[in-house]
Amino acid sequence: MPPNGFRGPPGVAAGADMADDGAARFTRKGMATRARIVGVAARLMFERGVANTSIDQVRRLAGVGGSQISHYFDDKRDLTRHVVAARRDDVRAFHTQPSLGGLDSIDALQAWADACVADIDAVYRVGGCVYGSLAGELIDADDELHDDLSTGYDQWIGLFQAGLTAMQRRGDLRPDADPRHLAVSLVVAHQGGAMVTYATGDPDPLRVAVNAGVDYVRLFAAPPAPRRARRPAKS
Repeated sequence: MPPNGFRGPPGVAAGADMADDGAARFTRKGMATRARIVGVAARLMFERGVANTSIDQVRRLAGVGGSQISHYFDDKRDLTRHVVAARRDDVRAFHTQPSLGGLDSIDALQAWADACVADIDAVYRVGGCVYGSLAGELIDADDELHDDLSTGYDQWIGLFQAGLTAMQRRGDLRPDADPRHLAVSLVVAHQGGAMVTYATGDPDPLRVAVNAGVDYVRLFAAPPAPRRARRPAKS
């Protein structure tokens, strides 16, 4: 997801987790150049797949030379890890935008579902989920990439879990609700719906899945507090 959410893959974040590794080695201009290269690579990998994206394609589209690519990245695998980190940052940025209210109310969760549905034509029917599509290609690549992707999903689930935990502490969810269980359900609903919508071109799978995920949370909403009986007026 780009900084404003799932709205178009070109504008990815720089990948703050891995960007920190290079902060001491690169100038501000160098960091901006590296971020631009990562953004181009992320777009190509989303549109064509990781396997069908070459370093040379990234170099040409980013307008940089081969020496610059090798200056910032060890090889394609290193560049791919930066793309995963950038997409992980995009997921976090999308889910923490003010319009989603911390994901800590039913209305906020419904706003999340609506935001996903709004991007069906621009994103999900084009290449699926910008993070899930990477996971589908790379999950078995090697242990390090597997860990990178796993970390992203853990963080994603954690964002929902934090909001749901806040709801439970306020009394908006029943005491028997399990915030992690509900958080996992929301992420899994999104990923399954995104995959089927991309595979079929049909918007319904994602629309149905994310709304069903929110409806599942609604099942655990605490019942409204009983009204206190009004005292009869004194005669």
